[in-house]
Amino acid sequence: MDLKQLEYFVHVAELGSFTRASIVIDVAQPALSRQVRQLEVELRQNLLTRNGRGVTLTDAGKLLLEHARGILHQIERAKEDLGLLRGALAGRVAVGLPPSIAKRIAVPLTRAFRQKLPDASLSITEALSSALQEAVTAGRIDLALLYNPVPSADIDSVVILEEDLYLVGPVQPGGGKADGPVSLREVASAPLVIPTKPNSIRMLVEAEMANIGCRPSISMEIDGVGAILDLVIEGMGQAVLSSNAILTAPRPEAFAIRRIENPPLRSRLALALSSQRPTTLTQQAVLELVREVVAQTMNGA
Repeated sequence: MDLKQLEYFVHVAELGSFTRASIVIDVAQPALSRQVRQLEVELRQNLLTRNGRGVTLTDAGKLLLEHARGILHQIERAKEDLGLLRGALAGRVAVGLPPSIAKRIAVPLTRAFRQKLPDASLSITEALSSALQEAVTAGRIDLALLYNPVPSADIDSVVILEEDLYLVGPVQPGGGKADGPVSLREVASAPLVIPTKPNSIRMLVEAEMANIGCRPSISMEIDGVGAILDLVIEGMGQAVLSSNAILTAPRPEAFAIRRIENPPLRSRLALALSSQRPTTLTQQAVLELVREVVAQTMNGA
């Protein structure tokens, strides 16, 4: 048994597929399968049940997964402790950010990271919250900022920011960039350009409207804030977004926003990490760094 075999096994087990694991860790699938099979032969146990849809863990596989996570974590801690002898934290930390957040904090986060953790390395992945939550669960990234994370036993999350949501339309001739508030029931009657499920804002809008006995009037479904705002400008409908999404748009002055009230619609930004894997000292330092950068950059947005 060697560490590489354990690392490969953990990736396959967490992703539920040799194919997905080979893509994530950039190892040819036959080589990956061979290493895991050698591990099974050495342990004289079948660790995985292979089927047409991927793999599932046997009882022996579940037990080894717990041990393997701990072993690999201890290796990372050993590297960190050796790094501390040089007076600095080391290791690689992978962070996931939603697109609108990445535009605001990626640069200041990278700058602060280089200043405070010069011996460590940072990787930033930009994706929608639903994809980031799955990546944290699967171990492809260490921590992420998520909008309205779905409750899960595999994720530990804490809300660090709440953002009001607005009904967004194009600025009308002679009109201003802001108007009076609009009720959620009025929003339900507006033609909306909205992301597809399971986008966090889409799920929040539908859930809150259901609470007051109505449902959204959807003009078009499309993912991506940029594409949504382009369609709003073209008159295809209105959007429900945070002020931050407008501030990071190429032409924020082109949009008029109305705060949603009665009831208010608020999006919660949470800092999330896996509940299945202990955090290293470097990851803990990055967690605090993300908190600081969000507080400095996003508050008052």
